[in-house]
Amino acid sequence: MNRATEDIYKELSVLTATGETKQMIRLLRNHHALSQVITTLIILVVSILLATVLVYFAVNVVSTRVQQESLSISNVHIWVPADTTTNPVEAALMITNTGGRDVVINQIQVLGQPCTSVFYLNTVKADNLNQGLAYTIANAGPTLNTVVVGTFTNPLATAPNDLVLPSGNTMVVYILSPGSVSQSDIGLTVGITVFTAQAMYYKETNVQAYTGP
Repeated sequence: MNRATEDIYKELSVLTATGETKQMIRLLRNHHALSQVITTLIILVVSILLATVLVYFAVNVVSTRVQQESLSISNVHIWVPADTTTNPVEAALMITNTGGRDVVINQIQVLGQPCTSVFYLNTVKADNLNQGLAYTIANAGPTLNTVVVGTFTNPLATAPNDLVLPSGNTMVVYILSPGSVSQSDIGLTVGITVFTAQAMYYKETNVQAYTGP
Protein backbone atom coordinates (compact mmCIF):
# COMPACT_ATOMS: atom_id res chain seq x y z
CA MET A 1 0.00 0.00 0.00
CA ASN A 2 1.49 3.34 -1.02
CA ARG A 3 1.42 6.49 1.02
CA ALA A 4 -1.45 8.04 -0.90
CA THR A 5 -3.66 5.07 -0.13
CA GLU A 6 -2.76 5.25 3.58
CA ASP A 7 -3.73 8.90 3.66
CA ILE A 8 -7.08 8.07 2.07
CA TYR A 9 -7.76 5.37 4.76
CA LYS A 10 -6.84 7.80 7.52
CA GLU A 11 -9.22 10.41 6.17
CA LEU A 12 -12.01 7.80 5.91
CA SER A 13 -11.34 6.67 9.51
CA VAL A 14 -11.54 10.26 10.71
CA LEU A 15 -14.79 10.76 8.85
CA THR A 16 -16.20 7.50 10.25
CA ALA A 17 -15.19 8.42 13.79
CA THR A 18 -16.69 11.85 13.36
CA GLY A 19 -20.02 10.35 12.23
CA GLU A 20 -20.15 7.99 15.21
CA THR A 21 -19.39 10.86 17.53
CA LYS A 22 -22.20 12.92 16.08
CA GLN A 23 -24.58 9.99 16.42
CA MET A 24 -23.53 9.50 20.04
CA ILE A 25 -24.05 13.19 20.73
CA ARG A 26 -27.53 12.98 19.21
CA LEU A 27 -28.33 9.99 21.43
CA LEU A 28 -27.08 11.82 24.50
CA ARG A 29 -29.15 14.83 23.63
CA ASN A 30 -32.24 12.68 23.11
CA HIS A 31 -31.65 10.94 26.44
CA HIS A 32 -31.25 14.29 28.18
CA ALA A 33 -34.47 15.58 26.63
CA LEU A 34 -36.30 12.39 27.68
CA SER A 35 -35.00 12.79 31.24
CA GLN A 36 -36.37 16.33 31.36
CA VAL A 37 -39.80 15.12 30.23
CA ILE A 38 -39.83 12.33 32.83
CA THR A 39 -38.72 14.77 35.55
CA THR A 40 -41.49 17.18 34.58
CA LEU A 41 -44.07 14.38 34.67
CA ILE A 42 -42.87 13.26 38.10
CA ILE A 43 -43.13 16.82 39.43
CA LEU A 44 -46.66 17.13 38.04
CA VAL A 45 -47.74 13.82 39.56
CA VAL A 46 -46.26 14.73 42.96
CA SER A 47 -47.94 18.16 42.84
CA ILE A 48 -51.31 16.56 42.06
CA LEU A 49 -50.90 14.06 44.89
CA LEU A 50 -49.98 16.82 47.34
CA ALA A 51 -52.95 18.91 46.24
CA THR A 52 -55.26 15.91 46.67
CA VAL A 53 -53.93 15.24 50.17
CA LEU A 54 -54.36 18.90 51.16
CA VAL A 55 -57.94 18.99 49.85
CA TYR A 56 -58.76 15.76 51.69
CA PHE A 57 -57.28 17.14 54.90
CA ALA A 58 -59.20 20.42 54.55
CA VAL A 59 -62.48 18.58 53.96
CA ASN A 60 -61.88 16.44 57.04
CA VAL A 61 -61.09 19.48 59.17
CA VAL A 62 -64.22 21.29 58.00
CA SER A 63 -66.38 18.21 58.53
CA THR A 64 -64.97 17.73 62.02
CA ARG A 65 -65.60 21.36 62.93
CA VAL A 66 -69.15 21.19 61.61
CA GLN A 67 -69.77 18.19 63.85
CA GLN A 68 -68.25 19.79 66.92
CA GLU A 69 -70.29 20.30 70.07
CA SER A 70 -71.57 23.82 70.67
CA LEU A 71 -74.19 25.14 73.07
CA SER A 72 -75.64 28.64 73.26
CA ILE A 73 -77.01 29.72 76.65
CA SER A 74 -79.42 32.65 76.69
CA ASN A 75 -82.32 34.21 78.58
CA VAL A 76 -80.63 33.53 81.92
CA HIS A 77 -82.40 34.67 85.10
CA ILE A 78 -82.17 34.14 88.84
CA TRP A 79 -85.05 35.42 90.98
CA VAL A 80 -85.17 35.79 94.75
CA PRO A 81 -88.67 36.29 96.23
CA ALA A 82 -89.32 38.56 99.17
CA ASP A 83 -90.40 35.55 101.21
CA THR A 84 -88.34 32.48 100.36
CA THR A 85 -90.27 30.35 102.86
CA THR A 86 -93.35 30.29 100.62
CA ASN A 87 -91.71 30.64 97.20
CA PRO A 88 -88.25 29.30 96.48
CA VAL A 89 -85.39 31.00 94.66
CA GLU A 90 -85.61 30.17 90.98
CA ALA A 91 -83.20 30.17 88.06
CA ALA A 92 -84.16 29.87 84.41
CA LEU A 93 -82.26 29.63 81.14
CA MET A 94 -82.57 28.56 77.55
CA ILE A 95 -80.03 26.15 76.03
CA THR A 96 -79.74 25.83 72.24
CA ASN A 97 -77.65 23.14 70.59
CA THR A 98 -75.93 25.08 67.80
CA GLY A 99 -73.40 22.31 67.04
CA GLY A 100 -73.47 19.46 64.60
CA ARG A 101 -73.96 16.66 67.10
CA ASP A 102 -76.44 15.71 69.82
CA VAL A 103 -75.41 16.66 73.36
CA VAL A 104 -75.99 15.09 76.77
CA ILE A 105 -76.12 17.61 79.64
CA ASN A 106 -74.74 15.89 82.71
CA GLN A 107 -75.02 18.63 85.30
CA ILE A 108 -75.90 22.26 85.95
CA GLN A 109 -74.17 24.24 88.67
CA VAL A 110 -74.89 27.60 90.25
CA LEU A 111 -72.14 29.19 92.34
CA GLY A 112 -70.17 25.99 91.81
CA GLN A 113 -72.85 23.86 93.50
CA PRO A 114 -74.74 21.09 91.65
CA CYS A 115 -78.46 21.75 91.13
CA THR A 116 -80.81 18.97 92.17
CA SER A 117 -84.31 20.40 91.61
CA VAL A 118 -84.12 20.78 87.83
CA PHE A 119 -87.11 21.00 85.48
CA TYR A 120 -87.12 21.31 81.72
CA LEU A 121 -89.25 21.55 78.61
CA ASN A 122 -88.41 20.78 75.01
CA THR A 123 -89.43 23.49 72.58
CA VAL A 124 -91.03 22.80 69.22
CA LYS A 125 -90.94 24.69 65.93
CA ALA A 126 -94.20 26.51 66.71
CA ASP A 127 -92.78 28.01 69.92
CA ASN A 128 -91.63 31.61 70.06
CA LEU A 129 -88.03 31.39 71.27
CA ASN A 130 -87.84 35.17 71.69
CA GLN A 131 -90.32 35.26 74.54
CA GLY A 132 -88.90 36.04 77.95
CA LEU A 133 -88.80 33.66 80.88
CA ALA A 134 -90.64 34.66 84.04
CA TYR A 135 -90.75 33.48 87.62
CA THR A 136 -93.07 30.48 87.92
CA ILE A 137 -94.86 29.96 91.21
CA ALA A 138 -94.69 26.36 92.45
CA ASN A 139 -98.17 24.85 92.61
CA ALA A 140 -97.52 22.34 95.36
CA GLY A 141 -94.38 22.87 97.35
CA PRO A 142 -90.96 22.83 95.65
CA THR A 143 -92.14 21.39 92.33
CA LEU A 144 -92.80 22.71 88.85
CA ASN A 145 -94.25 19.55 87.34
CA THR A 146 -96.89 20.12 84.63
CA VAL A 147 -96.45 23.90 84.84
CA VAL A 148 -96.77 25.71 81.50
CA VAL A 149 -94.25 28.51 81.01
CA GLY A 150 -95.23 31.45 78.84
CA THR A 151 -96.70 30.30 75.54
CA PHE A 152 -94.49 27.24 75.16
CA THR A 153 -96.31 24.16 73.90
CA ASN A 154 -94.76 21.69 76.33
CA PRO A 155 -95.07 21.96 80.12
CA LEU A 156 -92.16 21.67 82.52
CA ALA A 157 -91.19 18.19 83.63
CA THR A 158 -88.78 16.82 86.20
CA ALA A 159 -85.37 16.44 84.62
CA PRO A 160 -83.71 13.01 84.61
CA ASN A 161 -80.07 12.62 85.58
CA ASP A 162 -79.00 13.43 82.02
CA LEU A 163 -80.71 15.82 79.61
CA VAL A 164 -80.45 14.95 75.91
CA LEU A 165 -80.47 17.94 73.58
CA PRO A 166 -80.49 17.04 69.86
CA SER A 167 -78.62 19.19 67.37
CA GLY A 168 -80.58 22.30 66.41
CA ASN A 169 -83.04 22.03 69.31
CA THR A 170 -83.69 24.39 72.21
CA MET A 171 -84.48 23.48 75.81
CA VAL A 172 -85.88 25.64 78.60
CA VAL A 173 -84.56 24.82 82.07
CA TYR A 174 -85.88 25.94 85.46
CA ILE A 175 -84.05 25.32 88.72
CA LEU A 176 -85.46 25.59 92.22
CA SER A 177 -83.17 26.74 95.05
CA PRO A 178 -80.09 27.04 92.82
CA GLY A 179 -76.84 26.87 94.75
CA SER A 180 -76.80 29.01 97.86
CA VAL A 181 -78.34 32.09 96.26
CA SER A 182 -80.19 34.22 98.83
CA GLN A 183 -81.55 37.73 99.29
CA SER A 184 -78.05 38.98 100.05
CA ASP A 185 -77.12 38.16 96.44
CA ILE A 186 -79.75 40.44 94.87
CA GLY A 187 -78.04 42.77 92.43
CA LEU A 188 -74.87 40.68 92.35
CA THR A 189 -73.54 38.71 89.36
CA VAL A 190 -73.84 34.94 89.65
CA GLY A 191 -72.50 32.32 87.27
CA ILE A 192 -74.35 29.29 85.91
CA THR A 193 -72.31 26.43 84.45
CA VAL A 194 -73.70 23.72 82.15
CA PHE A 195 -71.63 20.54 81.95
CA THR A 196 -71.57 17.99 79.14
CA ALA A 197 -69.34 14.99 78.55
CA GLN A 198 -67.08 17.09 76.30
CA ALA A 199 -67.15 20.64 77.64
CA MET A 200 -68.50 23.17 80.12
CA TYR A 201 -70.43 26.36 79.32
CA TYR A 202 -70.43 29.32 81.67
CA LYS A 203 -72.92 32.20 81.71
CA GLU A 204 -73.35 35.06 84.18
CA THR A 205 -76.49 36.96 85.18
CA ASN A 206 -77.54 39.50 87.77
CA VAL A 207 -79.72 38.21 90.61
CA GLN A 208 -83.17 39.82 90.47
CA ALA A 209 -85.72 40.46 93.20
CA TYR A 210 -89.13 38.88 92.60
CA THR A 211 -91.95 40.96 94.02
CA GLY A 212 -94.91 39.10 92.61
CA PRO A 213 -96.93 39.12 89.38
